[in-house]
Amino acid sequence: MKDSLSFLGQLSPEDKLLAGRVIDSIKACEEKYADRFTFFLDEHQQALCRKVLASQCFEGYRFFGGYEGAGRKILGMFAPYSDPDDADFPMTAVSILYRRSDTLTHRDILGCLMSLGINRETLGDIIVSEGHSVVFVYDTVVGAVMPVEKVGRIGVKTAEGMNGIVIPEQRFSEIEGTVASLRLDSVLGLALRISREKAVGLIRSGSVSVNYTAAQGADRKLEEGDVFSVRGYGKFVLAEAGSVTKKDRIHIKVNKYI
Repeated sequence: MKDSLSFLGQLSPEDKLLAGRVIDSIKACEEKYADRFTFFLDEHQQALCRKVLASQCFEGYRFFGGYEGAGRKILGMFAPYSDPDDADFPMTAVSILYRRSDTLTHRDILGCLMSLGINRETLGDIIVSEGHSVVFVYDTVVGAVMPVEKVGRIGVKTAEGMNGIVIPEQRFSEIEGTVASLRLDSVLGLALRISREKAVGLIRSGSVSVNYTAAQGADRKLEEGDVFSVRGYGKFVLAEAGSVTKKDRIHIKVNKYI
């Protein structure tokens, strides 16, 4: 039985539009046996889509961004009895090659592509390395990206494929300690090394999100694997909630994204 979609009324106009498109795509999959794909989604949008998919009891979907650990991903929704593959997703990896002595940043490449009139939703992750960067693009804009010969003042060449670029591993710094409970304000206080009162203030000011959605209250209970971000402080994940001390405090480990 499908759940209520009453949460749609609390969404922004942009999120409501995305949710509606996902619901329409689910219907197309179930009724027309047609696979459907979104454009590239950020992490907040992916969390919203998962909520919509769960409300519709739809399990035939995958998120894929071109490589394991991608941030921006396309949601693929597949018809019954489909056997989805990575190659089904409408994206292409484009390598941008330049001299190792030249320096390009994520911002340089993104700015160059968007100056061509390419929408952000058609661009996935951008991986930057020495003399070689890769951008994942929606298939509809490959033709606009391939002719690029300059990023800023730096001459470049483009080629389809990742061309052996090494994907950097996500790095973390570990924060360990004990908390009275797994309430958001308690975990936040430990992670940021601030008082619980200040943590509550950050939550009330709208500066905190949990699993890419704005936190609604300081008393929210976190679970292992929950990701939380704090404006001005960074992004964290509750990596482990372990043993309980003699004083009934919970030992936890929080990883901060570097």
